Amino acid sequence: MKDQKKYNLIEALELIKKNKKAKFDESIEAHLKLGIDVKKGDQQVRGTAILPHGTGKTKKIAVFSEKDDEINEIKKMGILAGGEDLIEEIKKTEKCDFEVAIATPEMMKSLPKIARILGPKGLMPSPKTETVTTNIKRTIEELQKGKITFKNDDSGNIHQAIGKISWPIEKLQENFDIFLEIVKKGKPIKSKGVFIKNIALCSTMGKSVKIVA
Repeated sequence: MKDQKKYNLIEALELIKKNKKAKFDESIEAHLKLGIDVKKGDQQVRGTAILPHGTGKTKKIAVFSEKDDEINEIKKMGILAGGEDLIEEIKKTEKCDFEVAIATPEMMKSLPKIARILGPKGLMPSPKTETVTTNIKRTIEELQKGKITFKNDDSGNIHQAIGKISWPIEKLQENFDIFLEIVKKGKPIKSKGVFIKNIALCSTMGKSVKIVA
């Protein structure tokens, strides 16, 4: 029988740690069910947050810039970077070996060429997620320090890693509290009723544990 009990955050994290079975260091994930109408564009929820302890995972970044000197400098950091050439390569291969894309405002006019490839994967740079920027270096640094971007899926859910199962509960709690606070601030004006209907935590391979919303 499924455990329908709701725990407080600390109890849930303790339970997840206690029931760990995987041999690798699993991620701890937060899953939020939102009371929004996903069919309405003005009720989409998206945002950014800097988790004080990061997520425990380094994201692969791609940068779209029109400046050759900037591209060369970013490449030296081991980060994928390019301009029209990178856009044409993605258009030709339809492959995206990265998890977040950053672009300068000038490059945005060229990105529609690969929007059908980036869009479904959630990789299209956007001012709303602060991935369209004039300060590429700072944005890269923030992402490497633990900046996350999130948005609801087609079912009105948000899924976000908040750390690793091996971490102290205090770190996981701090990350989760920051994430939840930012999500709450992102409640759409036209969203009526209960905004956050359910919250569940789980490890990568573990069972989900509901917590008090």
